Amino acid sequence: MATLLLHLADFDEASWARGFSAALPGHRVVLRGDDYDPAAIDYIFIWKPKVNAFDGLVNLKAVLSLGAGVDALLRHPRLPEGVPIVRFMDADLTQRMSDYVLANVLMHQRLFTRFKRDQQARRWVQLYPAAAWECSVGIMGLGQLGQDAVRHLKVFGYKLRGWSRTPKSIEGVETFAGEAQFDAFLGGTDILVNLLPLTPQTQGILNYDIFSKLRRGGIDGEGPVLINAARGGHQKEADIVRALGDGTLKAASLDVFEVEPLAKDSPLWALDNCYITPHIAAASSEKTGVAYFSKVILDHEAGKPLPNVVDVKRGY
Repeated sequence: MATLLLHLADFDEASWARGFSAALPGHRVVLRGDDYDPAAIDYIFIWKPKVNAFDGLVNLKAVLSLGAGVDALLRHPRLPEGVPIVRFMDADLTQRMSDYVLANVLMHQRLFTRFKRDQQARRWVQLYPAAAWECSVGIMGLGQLGQDAVRHLKVFGYKLRGWSRTPKSIEGVETFAGEAQFDAFLGGTDILVNLLPLTPQTQGILNYDIFSKLRRGGIDGEGPVLINAARGGHQKEADIVRALGDGTLKAASLDVFEVEPLAKDSPLWALDNCYITPHIAAASSEKTGVAYFSKVILDHEAGKPLPNVVDVKRGY
């Protein structure tokens, strides 16, 4: 039977190990501090790998990534070549991301920032927000997460636009692809939702230049909105602060940051039109993670192909 090594920064490794041991009877589950032969490890289940995470693991069959995003893993200097990487992508994680996107789109479409300011000023102004179908939501990234967000947003009647690296056809969505169509996508977008994978091409893509290209006055005559639930590396936070201050952006919802935790002296904390959450939009749960990766291992041991294998050249 296979041996599984757990290497999970920021998680309770012992708890995950108990879950895997129960789900994989007859398999050996080991932690970083245990006594084991690195050459005997078949699978490594990993999150935020240390520099020595892969040392001696010469017989790996697969690297199992706890996150849906694998950018940090792909940057690892000692990532074993030729070993398939499986990313976590299940219904629970996908639903959690769609929950986050939908909640924040609704919040901004219903002008929560304006009403929050009215509340603080004890000001009673009966402004009625525009209907959902008058608001254009543009989603950057049309993979599994992006398409599920589209499915949820359709129910509310939003005008939907999508942008991806390669052309996609999605019913009820005006789609754009590649650099040549990026500005056209931005120009018709009121609420910009980023669900892109982080690659060298998308690093820093959320910057002042693209904010200035979003549609002006589309939400009750006010500026556009940014929602980033993908990776902190996508955004330039100094540009977001500037845009939120000068009206280029009306508001922003940020779940990820260039450096995490977000520094206490970051100016983002003090902005009442910036909604901050601590990277929890689509947190991986232990229950579903154990079930998903246990099945991956059992199926692979039975000769079935690995699911959700990362294309290392594309970065996702």
